Parts: sequence; C-alpha cells; structure tokens
Amino acid sequence: MSVPATTPQATSAPEPTGHGTQEQPGPTVAFQGNPGSYGEIAALNALPVVGETRGYPTFHEVARAVESGEADYGVLPVENSLMGAILQAIDLLSDTELPVTGEVVVRVSHCLMALPGVDLGDVARVYSQQPALDQCTGLIRKHGWQAVAAHDTAGSARDLAERGARDEAAIASRRAAELYGLNVLQSEVEDEPFNFTRFMTLARHEPAPSDAPHKTSLVFAVRHTPGFLLEALNELRGLNLSRIESRPRRDRAWSYLIYVDIEGRADDPQVALALAGVLRKASYAKILGSYPAATGTVG
Repeated sequence: MSVPATTPQATSAPEPTGHGTQEQPGPTVAFQGNPGSYGEIAALNALPVVGETRGYPTFHEVARAVESGEADYGVLPVENSLMGAILQAIDLLSDTELPVTGEVVVRVSHCLMALPGVDLGDVARVYSQQPALDQCTGLIRKHGWQAVAAHDTAGSARDLAERGARDEAAIASRRAAELYGLNVLQSEVEDEPFNFTRFMTLARHEPAPSDAPHKTSLVFAVRHTPGFLLEALNELRGLNLSRIESRPRRDRAWSYLIYVDIEGRADDPQVALALAGVLRKASYAKILGSYPAATGTVG
C-alpha cells in the first residue's frame, strides 16, 4: 500500500524509475514507490490512457514532478479503509496549488512472496512497508516470523530479489512478484479482506467537463470562537458528505483545518450555495478540486 513510508530499514529509498507502455502515446503519471506498488496500480488506472508511470521516493516529489511538468499527473493516497487517513498526503493537498482532477480506489490484496524454490518453512523474516505488515499480523504471528519494515511494499520485493536471500519473504502486490521474478507462496494474506486505498489524481489543470457523478473536496478553517465551526458546517446541510476530518494547522498552534468531501459538482446550484456560505464563515478556505468520482475499484 502506498502510504507514508517509515524510515527505511532494509531498503534504500527508490530512485525515480519509469515503467509503463512507453510506446503507447499518453500522459505520464507519477506515483510514490517502486514499480509494482499499489501506487503504480493507481497510476496505471488513473486515466483512460496512460503512456508511462514514474515512481518517486516521496509524496512531495510526486507533487514537484507534476508542478515542474516532468509528469502530467500524479496520484496520492489519501485514505485506507482499514488504517484511516494518510496524513502526509492529506497535508500536501492543502500546500500544493495543483487541483484534484480525479480519484482511483485500489483493492489492496497482499501476497506473500519469496525466491523460486523457497517454501514457507524456509522463511525466518518477512519484509514490507509497516502498514502492510500491520495488516498481515495474523500470518506473521502464526509462523513466528520476524517482521522488518521497508520503504515500500514493492521495494521490499525488489530488494529481496536482488539479495537472493532464501530465508526471507516479502509482502507486496501480485504485480510486484511478477515484475521481480518472485514466487507467490500465499495470496490474500491480509487479516481483513475489506482493504481499499483511495488515491487522488493531481494535475496542473482542472479536469475536463464531464457528466459523470462528481465529488468536490474542500479544506477550511474557522476562528477559534464557540459556535463558528458549527455555523460553517451548517452551511453544508442537505448535502451528502462522504468524508470529514480535522488536521492540525502547521502554522498555528491549537488551530485546525477541516477537510470535507461533498458528493456533487462545485457548480451544482446547491453545492455552489453551500460553498459560498462556508467561504463567508471561514477564516481560510480552499477548494481542492471538483472531479469525477470513482465508480468502482481496480487492482
């Protein structure tokens, strides 16, 4: 799962690397991680046609690649159905001027993989990104393996293939096993099957007009005065909010940003009226984007 990386323990941070159908014309989509990561799966499905996907070590470098024109689009994971909000990516949405142009929901299905010829009984250590290890604790405890955190899921698979260690395994996507020549020992090893990660797509331009169902994402802050937050949220009455959460402001102690996802287009009359009301009440507000909503899952 492409989520904020822990400090690398077994792998170095991945260098930018391209992978995709470069012979096919189409835009470049940036993601965090290595080829075979869930971020790359999101990037491959972010648009009807993708010419190339390109991995970067951090979320900020994904955004910078899009800002500089090195990539046409970028995908950032914002929430996981089991682990909740992905805070580094959410904070980045309020910092960047890139608008959100779409969303992709990826089914996270972890596989346990090792070098060809290695059996479950040979494994002593298992490598993956920390959130993926946390999602597979049942399997790890059952076998008494040592869990070792790596920079990302696909990176752990790549490094295992390079090390050639026959007493180690990795947890990553099936695509990672195929890319790095590893054998899948067991599939769907996550503790809970209801495991999805929602990615937002960023670009330097607003999305093209579409009749598809939309979401509108908004971040705002209000004065630290009794009742002001309730008044701002009351402007959204009658709308379906698919997400609402608060995050500390990094420029002001004990002040918070409120992130809201609204079902509907920003120019729908009811949504536009509600947004105008929030803007009047807020001390800070920013529409992150109004974009086609995901209609299904990939991966």
